[in-house]
Amino acid sequence: MDDVMKEPKIAEVSETLAKQEKEAKEILNEIEQIQGGNFKLDEEQEPKVITDLATMNAKLAYQAVHLERAIEKEKKRAKLSPAPSPDGMVNIVTELTSVFGEAIRKSFPSLASPPVSVTLSQNDKFGDYQCNSAMAIAGALKAQGTKMSPRQVAELIVKNLPNSQLIESHSIAGPGFINIKLSPDFLRQTVADLLVNSVRLQKDGKPLKRVVIDYSAPNIAKEMHVGHLRSTIIGDCLANLFEYLGHDVLRLNHVGDWGTQFGMLIAHLTEMFPNYKEESPPIGDLQAFYKQSKKRFDNDADFKKRAYECVVKLQSHDPDFIKAWNLICDVSRKEFNLIYSRLKIGDLKERGESFYHDMMPKIVKELEKEGIVVKEEGRKLIFPEGSQFPLTVVKSDGGFTYDTSDLACIKQRIHDEKGGILLYVTDSGQASHFQLIYKVAQAVGWYDPKVTRVEHVGFGVVLGEDRKKFKTRSGDTIRLAALLDEGLKRCGDKLVEKGRDKELTPQEMNAAQEAVAYGCIKYADLSHNRINDYVFSFDKMLDDRGNTAAYLLYAYTRIKSIARNAKVCPEELKTAAKQCLESGGVPLEHPRELKVARYLLRFPEILQRVSDDLTPNILCDYLYELATVFTEFYDTCYCIEKDRASGDIVKIHTHRLLLCDATTAVMDQCFWILGITPVHRM
Repeated sequence: MDDVMKEPKIAEVSETLAKQEKEAKEILNEIEQIQGGNFKLDEEQEPKVITDLATMNAKLAYQAVHLERAIEKEKKRAKLSPAPSPDGMVNIVTELTSVFGEAIRKSFPSLASPPVSVTLSQNDKFGDYQCNSAMAIAGALKAQGTKMSPRQVAELIVKNLPNSQLIESHSIAGPGFINIKLSPDFLRQTVADLLVNSVRLQKDGKPLKRVVIDYSAPNIAKEMHVGHLRSTIIGDCLANLFEYLGHDVLRLNHVGDWGTQFGMLIAHLTEMFPNYKEESPPIGDLQAFYKQSKKRFDNDADFKKRAYECVVKLQSHDPDFIKAWNLICDVSRKEFNLIYSRLKIGDLKERGESFYHDMMPKIVKELEKEGIVVKEEGRKLIFPEGSQFPLTVVKSDGGFTYDTSDLACIKQRIHDEKGGILLYVTDSGQASHFQLIYKVAQAVGWYDPKVTRVEHVGFGVVLGEDRKKFKTRSGDTIRLAALLDEGLKRCGDKLVEKGRDKELTPQEMNAAQEAVAYGCIKYADLSHNRINDYVFSFDKMLDDRGNTAAYLLYAYTRIKSIARNAKVCPEELKTAAKQCLESGGVPLEHPRELKVARYLLRFPEILQRVSDDLTPNILCDYLYELATVFTEFYDTCYCIEKDRASGDIVKIHTHRLLLCDATTAVMDQCFWILGITPVHRM
């Protein structure tokens, strides 16, 4: 293995220099004594001693010059190069924005809030990042009566730019774009820190919040279908993200477990299984049970009347009817949990509509006291500002509605749960409904949007390959369990086709099959902009070429295998990483090595964008680009060199193995946030 380069330490260099300077002074003193005639030598000794002293003096002078240069270099490195971060990776865009913001405020003190814009460079030939503030500042100065060209603005910004450990160089292009190249020393040191101290994000100083995320939300007594897929996958990903960022996340499953349909179901249950209180009824197939009760409800007037009577008894908390209701909910809950277990959806707390039922009368009274409730034809309505359509909080028969439930829900999440961020992950068709709920909540002072972030996270529908709503051939909604079964079967067939069943143990084969099947279904959803509809295609999502989970999982296992093929164990890599951290960083020199490092260090800014926009596809794009950049590096730079004749390993580039390790470390975090489980062998 290559020796890890070690930089000279200032103290050691200074001590050596002081010692040599002392020796030099003693020798010079002797020379002066000789030249002054105060030093006596034998005639035979004199010429030789003087020559030796002169030679030694010249040598010491030469060494002193180089030692002084080394000290200056080390002082500069100590001043500008980052020490291992005590709390994680720097958000480069945030840091550069701070640096350029300081320069801009110093350059243009007359501007109250000068624009500061730092973005990723679109062409890495010119730089890694770019400050694009000059044109906007020139416009702001013109409005004040000061005429400066954007290029002059950029020149003044650069002149006042403070030293930064991140920046190696900067240049002005075109009308005033400032191109920024990152310091290789910063890249080397941060990669070493990542390897030794794991992938961590530097805290940005903003307070962490209680994040309440509402997602999945299937209906009791109905099977989960493909329509629940997007809410479940997107919601879980966002919950993982905010948890990764350090927030306190509450994952809520707002199941449909209350309302008229339960009167229908309970009436059917009590008549079909009158001894349900003593013996658990065989209603495992709730889908069939629901259809039977619905048919009776639609066609039998007497049954419909009994169903409404059951609703009244349920809402008055009659113990027998609560027991029947719980039986139905328990059967559904078991079915839901089977799906959640397969998709590894964890910590999802069920809190259905029934939870808010007793809060609704108080909510209506509070809203009436605020003077925003209007009575119309026996109904109680609220017209949010700017809306032509009202919210109905009480029906003409005195019953409550989904509007009432959602108003009770948002107040409970803000006041009782102390939610600082509230996210509702449902289809885009519900966007207008939630906007009305948010307007009312703000109007009555339940929250201030400047303090509390409340957003509807909408998404498009899942389409079949015919670009119509995804259904079975008979036109029925596709059951989610059947969809997962089909994905598992197709993935197994694909692995066998590639001969993986002959290379992997049965346990490894099963792990790979589940990881790829469920990972591909999740990634196919998350890699599309959630606002858009997307076409569900097993053939495309299981393709191991292009931006798919199959490709990324295969890439991950290949990278993991490089160190194994080199017969270098994790402990050896850890030791090498620690040595690098103590000696200036992982010694990356090749442009492809440095490019991988730059992509790794973009991880914090990518997560910032995803949390700002609530768009997981940005993380998917980053993960795919990282894998692509790594492949370019691996194709160009040998990690292991072998003898062509014997195949024996002749050289191992340890620093490149460390780059492999750093890449999989970041990929691991991306997979975790996306809810995908990687495997080490595939």
